[in-house]
Amino acid sequence: MTSSTTPARPLLAVLHLRTRRPHDPAFQVALDALNAPTLRVAAELGWDVVPVASAELPPEVTVELVDRADAVVLMGGEDVDPSFYGGPSTYPGSGHHEPNADRAHVDAVHRCLAAGTPLLGICRGLQVLNVALGGTLVQHLASSHRHRAEGDDHFVRNRVTVTHDGLGAAVDASQDVRCAHHQAVDRVADGLVVAARAADGVVEAVVHESAPITGVQWHPEHAETADLQLGALLRRLTEQAPVAHSAS
Repeated sequence: MTSSTTPARPLLAVLHLRTRRPHDPAFQVALDALNAPTLRVAAELGWDVVPVASAELPPEVTVELVDRADAVVLMGGEDVDPSFYGGPSTYPGSGHHEPNADRAHVDAVHRCLAAGTPLLGICRGLQVLNVALGGTLVQHLASSHRHRAEGDDHFVRNRVTVTHDGLGAAVDASQDVRCAHHQAVDRVADGLVVAARAADGVVEAVVHESAPITGVQWHPEHAETADLQLGALLRRLTEQAPVAHSAS
């Protein structure tokens, strides 16, 4: 008798913060609208997608998933707690912080770096990546990269200039990107290289000099750009992923 097995789909860990924000329900709605296209596009590209709301769960849940994952995506959300990079605790635009989840996500970056697991950080995810590796953040941008007061769309359309070939073909600089952030990379962490900037010089993407780690400051997962822009970045994760851990 013969038997056949279906090859395991590669496991993608999507780390975000919360499924509920009673303190800011409107922000929850905005983030849900970004998380949903991420899960859809990743599944359509063949990933077994597992989202984890790290602020709502014990840290070992995030750790266990990261250790099993073939790739990791760090999503957007609240500002990184300034204690992680030695910044002032109060600053313009400061608000709710999630230090326990920050700790879990910083740990995730280190685990990915040690194991060679491909990692993509988006918006806050890029900032977590930079902080985890020893960099710092601009706590509040004087220039506007978010919340343009036009209807219900809080995203600013920007163009980026690619400054390093580490992004490969995953970013098309001829396309508008959607931005919604008031913080950005300040001192770039050791091991990271700036890969794209906005017209005003703000760091918009980084890549690691030797590991399969990438961060973008804009939102490729925006509903209008997810299939094209996020799809390209997730296909790059597929190319970077080693033999599936989940198959072992």
